Amino acid sequence: MDETDDRSRFEAVYRRTYEQILGYAMRRCFSPEDAADVVAETYVIAWRRMDELPHGEAGMLWLYGVARRVLANHRRGERRRATRHAELTAEAELLYPPPSPQSEPDEVGRAMDTLSGDDRELLALAVWEELDPGQIAEVLGCSRNAARIRLHRARKRFAKALERIRPSVRLEARTLIEKESP
Repeated sequence: MDETDDRSRFEAVYRRTYEQILGYAMRRCFSPEDAADVVAETYVIAWRRMDELPHGEAGMLWLYGVARRVLANHRRGERRRATRHAELTAEAELLYPPPSPQSEPDEVGRAMDTLSGDDRELLALAVWEELDPGQIAEVLGCSRNAARIRLHRARKRFAKALERIRPSVRLEARTLIEKESP
């Protein structure tokens, strides 16, 4: 059989069986997207194995069998992803425990909450990730000088925010010009 005959046969089988295979997948998947993935993979396999696809009613049953195996593979993959996600979440919570829901944010946290997202990110890159202005510039896709200026301004805004929350504390932002390390 040549490719034109295979294509015509595949299109006919697809038109004749699509609704049934889609219904099969929809009744067994948790989301329409997952069902669409199962159906698409089923027909990819059918195309690749056209020479094994039986004619008539047996072809429909063969497609159900393929869809069943594709669905089983899909579920195994979902279980693997869920297991890995749970493992990574547990590991992350060990390294970085989430704050307890009943605890109030401390003064630093409240001051950080008043800043813009950009300022919080700059300060986090500098403090938590321990990046220097050159590295921050690389992450942000800007010049080293721009990163220094932004970081300086973010530190000043943080100091003012913290002073508003706790007036007895007086912080000075670092100077804008830092000495270059050798």
